[in-house]
Amino acid sequence: MSRLDLVIFGATGFTGKHVVMEMNRQLKRYPLSWGIAGRSQAKLEEVIKEAAQKTGSDVSASVIIADVNDEKSLKNMCSQAKVLVNCCGPYRHYGEAVVKAAIESKTHYVDIAAEPIFIESMYLKYNQAAREAGVYVISACGFDSIPTDLGVVFLENNFGGIVNSVESYITADVSKHLVGGAMVNYGTWESLIYGILDFNKLPDLMKKIYPEQMPEFNPELKARYPFHRRLTGRSLPLFGADAPIVYRTQRTLYERDGKRPIQNKTYIEFAGIWSAMAVAFFALIGYVLLKLRCLRNLFLNHPRVFTLGAITREGPSEEVMNSTIFSFVLFGEGWSEGTDITTPPNKKLVVKVSGVNPGYGATVVALLFSALTILTEKDKMPKEGGVLTTGIAFKDTNIIKHLHENNLKFEVINDTV
Repeated sequence: MSRLDLVIFGATGFTGKHVVMEMNRQLKRYPLSWGIAGRSQAKLEEVIKEAAQKTGSDVSASVIIADVNDEKSLKNMCSQAKVLVNCCGPYRHYGEAVVKAAIESKTHYVDIAAEPIFIESMYLKYNQAAREAGVYVISACGFDSIPTDLGVVFLENNFGGIVNSVESYITADVSKHLVGGAMVNYGTWESLIYGILDFNKLPDLMKKIYPEQMPEFNPELKARYPFHRRLTGRSLPLFGADAPIVYRTQRTLYERDGKRPIQNKTYIEFAGIWSAMAVAFFALIGYVLLKLRCLRNLFLNHPRVFTLGAITREGPSEEVMNSTIFSFVLFGEGWSEGTDITTPPNKKLVVKVSGVNPGYGATVVALLFSALTILTEKDKMPKEGGVLTTGIAFKDTNIIKHLHENNLKFEVINDTV
């Protein structure tokens, strides 16, 4: 039995629906066989009707019934696909069973997990099994962490020398007349809450993965103080999937190829000092409150109340999503070609990765092109399989070019020696 090129699991969810619509649009350029999967036949058929209506073309996807709580159905689904696109989160609850089924079925796997504990746990548990099966398991193929991880790759490709360090700053802006409505879908909120609860477990997990530290590289990139100014506003450290993903990419390149690893720090920028301080204050209070189960359940059950309407089960409107602009500005520093790297760095380069609709537009495009790249450019990816980062999996492919052509822009904005 021949496999479908691609199957989208979790197609009836908020993000999954947008993946289905984008896939239907991309079929004009990438004619392939595909399917959608989920628990309910009726809901999957509704998704097909909605996608056909919104994209203006018929949906030729096969329908597959699969449930994260039914191992047999997961294996049946995976065995019908060359690449599985998993949109069923939070991944800490539902991801591992799907990863396991994909590997056992010799099916490549991509997702948009932004949960460091899940991502690194899958590497620790399944990297060897994925290598033996000859399949790629690639997480964080969305807003986290394509712009940062591939942004570092893009910066290095354009640097013209040796990069010592990269500092990345994320900014986002939504049209002022739309502020007050829903900004984020409930699934993202749920993943964020559990990610916050689990974040203190990350250092111990990383020590299990990497029991030996890398040697020190000079000059050392030190963390900047909270509320510092680098662009136009004030910035705070960004705790999430980006930093550990970039670290694993750079460490893998160092251990595999002997390449000097690029040091990286990630930050998020706010309009001014007061907004940055307010976010820091409420994040701290929220972290303390989430530790209490009763209050955590209130946060989970009543997101609209605790976020003043910014997060709802219905999710943001199309108008809000398409009016949200984001950018990642990456500041690179190192040595120009031929320079002695024992001397102080003498070259800088600034690049930007930008787009609109970070959560459900750019993320969807990045996720789909991660899957399409496996299908069309496998010869440019690592010969061995494994649980890989986007930077390791795609650094020698044309994915950055394709993303740039599909409204996720990669550009050099400053070149200073």
